[in-house]
Amino acid sequence: MRHKNKELMNRIVEFVDFEFANFSRVPSQQEIANKFNVTKQCISKYIKEMAELGMLKTSGGSRGIMTKTMMKTQNSVLNIPVVGSIACGSPLLAEENIESYLPIPKKILGSGNYFILKAKGDSMINAGISDGDCVIVKQQEVAEEGQIVVALIDDAATLKRFYVDKQRKQIRLHPENDNMQDMFYDNVVIQGVAIKIIKDLF
Repeated sequence: MRHKNKELMNRIVEFVDFEFANFSRVPSQQEIANKFNVTKQCISKYIKEMAELGMLKTSGGSRGIMTKTMMKTQNSVLNIPVVGSIACGSPLLAEENIESYLPIPKKILGSGNYFILKAKGDSMINAGISDGDCVIVKQQEVAEEGQIVVALIDDAATLKRFYVDKQRKQIRLHPENDNMQDMFYDNVVIQGVAIKIIKDLF
C-alpha cells in the first residue's frame, strides 16, 4: 500500500535539507521518525516511495539519503570530513572516526582529497594556528621543506613544519613557538600538508 501524504514527504525533504545545510549532516531514518513522531518503519516506507517518485535518491544505510537540493550543490562543494583533533604541543593519538563534515567550495581547494583536523595546543601559534582552529589538510605522502605537515610518529599524529636535517640525517619537525624545541626523528610518515586554516575572529 502506497502512502499518499505528500505534505509529510515535503516536510521530510525540508528537514533533511535543513540538517545538511546547517549541520553538514544527513539525519538518520530514526532521527527523521523522531522528528515527525512516527515509527522508523514508516519513514523507511516513505523514503522508498519518495525515491520512486524522484523526490530524492537513496544509497543504502540509515543516512543514505540525497535530496535534489543536495544534488545541486554536490558538483560545486566538497564535504570535507572532520576527523578529530591533532596535538600542536605533544603528539596526540591519531583519531580515525569522522566527527562531521564541513562543506567547502571546490574552487577554493582544487583537486585532491582533504580532511580537517582541529588544532590542539599552542606549538604553531607563530604560523597563525591557534588552539581550536580547523586546519584543512591535503592528503599526500610527501612534502617540501618548510611546509606544515601532519606527521605520524609511532601511531601518534602531530602538526609541525617539515625539514630535513642533512647533518643529523634526520627529519626535523619545527614547532612555530619560540618557547619550544625542534623534534628530530629518523623517520616519519607524512599524512598530509596543511593548506588553509578556518578560525574564529574575536
